Amino acid sequence: MSTGITQKLEHLKQLKMSKADLSKLPAVEKTLKALGELDLPRPIVLGYVRESIEELRNNPELIEEFESYIIKTRKELEDISRTKILSVLNGTGVLIHTNMGRSPLSETAADRLREIAQNYNNLELDLNTGERGQRAAYLERALAIISGSEMATAVNNCAAALVIILRHFVRGNRKKIIISRSQLVEIGGGFRIPDILLASGAELHEIGTTNKTTLQDYKNAISDETAMILKVHQSNFYMGGFIENAETEELAKLAKSENIPFCEDLGSGAVMNTEEYGPVAHEPTPSEIISKGVDLLCYSGDKLLGGPQAGIIAGKKEFIQGIKKEPFYRALRCDKLILSMLEDISEEHLKENNSVPLLKMLSTSVNELETRANIIKESLNGLPALITVGDGESRIGGGTMPKSSIPSKTIDIAPKEISLKNLASRLRKNENPVMGYITDEKFRIDLRTIFPRQDQTLTESIIKSLT
Repeated sequence: MSTGITQKLEHLKQLKMSKADLSKLPAVEKTLKALGELDLPRPIVLGYVRESIEELRNNPELIEEFESYIIKTRKELEDISRTKILSVLNGTGVLIHTNMGRSPLSETAADRLREIAQNYNNLELDLNTGERGQRAAYLERALAIISGSEMATAVNNCAAALVIILRHFVRGNRKKIIISRSQLVEIGGGFRIPDILLASGAELHEIGTTNKTTLQDYKNAISDETAMILKVHQSNFYMGGFIENAETEELAKLAKSENIPFCEDLGSGAVMNTEEYGPVAHEPTPSEIISKGVDLLCYSGDKLLGGPQAGIIAGKKEFIQGIKKEPFYRALRCDKLILSMLEDISEEHLKENNSVPLLKMLSTSVNELETRANIIKESLNGLPALITVGDGESRIGGGTMPKSSIPSKTIDIAPKEISLKNLASRLRKNENPVMGYITDEKFRIDLRTIFPRQDQTLTESIIKSLT
């Protein structure tokens, strides 16, 4: 038999098989009925089912028995459901966890959020006159006091704050931003300081070396094309050994003598003395940096400040007023919900009460954590696992204070019937998701980042995951 006839017969055979396979293609309505109730809107389920069936139509060799197809599809839809933003029990020991929304809000801020969200409000209404009011007027007054500055404002994140500052000062032939090479850092999620600066229309003027940038380096870099001197905090890492960097006070004096704006990206947003709340180093506060002579600074709202995602800009009044007049400022401004939460968190700091969750976590003693850990351990007796109370080390996280380590207590679980990887998966996919970490052949849950009100929920999640 010739090769051509053989290939034609093989093609007809495959075509016949494909038609036979397509006869088993699941119907949309039958699939939807078999899936039953799911925690997803019907249009999302319908769209996914149609995509799935179309893929099988294009690849008939993947068609399986209907029951198996339903089990697989239901699991995939449940996976999609878990991509929604959900409340998670953070047992990692990282207080400002970027992947888990950074700093949690206080109860008063959450209550305020609900009140503002469900009603009309005076966002741009002056209740004293009945006329149009100034947006964020009260918040800006509070932030200026917290920051120790002439004036302050807020935009939707710290990167946006830096961009709008640079856009304001980059004019004409003045486009160059002087910055030390040691400060050209990546701030997480693939976002790098050089990329952010270039997005503003600025040109980088890199000076110094990775480990050493002197005041003279800054002096030598200044020219008629200089728009600003910029200092950026070192995020997620620290440098030691043979290093030297020009001090803020020196740079402030140099910038003033040359009539060039000087801005510092502070990042962390510690408006309190961090060492008073736990065994951590002192983190420079905005008011300290302002007192050293900087013209402007910016910091995050959802790090050590303990508020929502926002970028705070503080400094000289004339510069803040100029930034607020930028057309681009409107694209970056905060909405009513963020502004109301920032107002609440600002008041809590000004009242110097300890209701900010992050500060409570920092100041909780190891003895308190150990008492809670022992109660949880006793509630887990009889499960197929070796469960003990261990010593842990919590960290601030969020690119803040990378050298700080805080003693903590952990619930350590060594399962007997399932693998550690399986246990981690079960806890993660629980109705109340639990995140921890695996080390020394144990799954560990750090209680410093678990709220006491979550202890019972945590216990129930562990029991469910082990049985």
